[in-house]
Amino acid sequence: MVPAMKRRRLPTGIQTFRELRERGCYYVDKTGHIERLIDRGKHYFLSRPRRFGKSLLVDTLKELFEGNEALFEGLHIHPRRDWSACHPVVRLDFATGDFAEPGYLHVNVMAQLDGIERAKGVPPRHDTAPERFGHLIRTLHERTGQRVVVLVDEYDKPILDAFSVPDTARAARRYLRGLYGTVKSCDAHIEFAFLTGVSKFTKVSLFSDLNNLVDLTLDPRYATICGYTDADLDTVFAPELDGLDRDAIRDWYNGYNWRGDEKVYNPFDILLLFEHREFAPHWFETGSPAFLVETLDERGVGPLDLDGMLGTDALLSRFDVDDMATEALLFQTGYLTIRSEERRGGRTHYRLGYPNREVCQSLNESLLAHFTRDPVRETNSVRLYDLLLAGDLAGLEGLFHAFYASIPHEWYTNNDIARFEGYYASVFYAYFAATFGPVITVEDSTVRGRADMTVRFNGHVYLFEFKVIEQAGEGAAMAQLKARGYAEKYRHLGEPIYLVAVEFSSRERNVRTFATERA
Repeated sequence: MVPAMKRRRLPTGIQTFRELRERGCYYVDKTGHIERLIDRGKHYFLSRPRRFGKSLLVDTLKELFEGNEALFEGLHIHPRRDWSACHPVVRLDFATGDFAEPGYLHVNVMAQLDGIERAKGVPPRHDTAPERFGHLIRTLHERTGQRVVVLVDEYDKPILDAFSVPDTARAARRYLRGLYGTVKSCDAHIEFAFLTGVSKFTKVSLFSDLNNLVDLTLDPRYATICGYTDADLDTVFAPELDGLDRDAIRDWYNGYNWRGDEKVYNPFDILLLFEHREFAPHWFETGSPAFLVETLDERGVGPLDLDGMLGTDALLSRFDVDDMATEALLFQTGYLTIRSEERRGGRTHYRLGYPNREVCQSLNESLLAHFTRDPVRETNSVRLYDLLLAGDLAGLEGLFHAFYASIPHEWYTNNDIARFEGYYASVFYAYFAATFGPVITVEDSTVRGRADMTVRFNGHVYLFEFKVIEQAGEGAAMAQLKARGYAEKYRHLGEPIYLVAVEFSSRERNVRTFATERA
């Protein structure tokens, strides 16, 4: 019999490698990735969403290059590293501070450089950041005889903080372009450089002076450099799994994909799940999606448009103060992830989708609250769940009729009939997605067309079609469901299939007909 593994301390909130190791916390060994980075290159960049372990990775690099061998005992890299080769490390961290305030970025950078100089006994020179940064790097190399390691954590936060103030954001971009360019101009004095953050700003806008960075963001070899895999949960965290539904853990939190063979979990979600023993939107609740939701609304992008978006590598990288692609915004912030790859016209396209139940339900709750100008009423969500669980489609009609009637009149002042169907259908979908999560499929492809929405729940299949009566005519939704035979796609399941035709009236601003038939 294999002895049960001993439970260890959960590293919740710990971002320093030394504390994690000295306290005997669980640790998912990422040093195999680090070894590969050191052996194969020199200048690297990585973007990952917030709370994905980027800061811990940066701190691990710091401890490794400073030669703190004892911290790495038992890890992959320990017997493969020459621990006599120590290097001075210069680490900049923009995790804290209010960078929306004009001029604060310079104050912050100079304070960080001052702290590093004091710690390493380097006299300060110059009043400009790039020159002072360069002097620090060259001096450390000359004094120690070892090239310098440069680490930058949250490299993009000074720009992201000021996104609502474009002039300040542009000024931060210009400032950082010069600062980061120092890494290239000091290349002869640098052993290794690693920059990481949430977003992936275009090289032209931010890294034009540092154009020798190797971008790891979509490199399949490093897809799991941050985050936990299924294997990690089943091995490293095996003592924590007792009493938790393993399939529910996957459904709720797994699904992030950066083109690797394995999907990953957000570490923050998993650690809080193990700590509280409760499924909840742990990661989602640590951030505010207000900017994202408002941006989507301004661009006319609704809930129906998100799941299944298609983007190229260039499009997913088009993130800047003056040119921010919707797909890049959703992907880089972690609200959508890569679901599949498709080759079209000699180029790779990525099909995007929600990574898991947490993001699908939580984001749609936020979108629904914004589009209806009213927070989601928990009682309504419970009622929707109970009605579908009971197969009560008549009750479903009454619920949605009452819900649409509650939408404030003011919403209609800026929306015409051309946007009416998309708006009402999006609200309908968002309500379902916020309640049921990933069991919803939009634009469900069949051999004869696409059903607007498919719901598979409790052993039943529901096929929805949405129409505006003033545009399509009464009865058009059900006619389309029948004529195109959407139900044939699901016949092999042997489950009850229902056609649900929902027709809205732009004049009445509500559901006019709600017809259902068993297919």
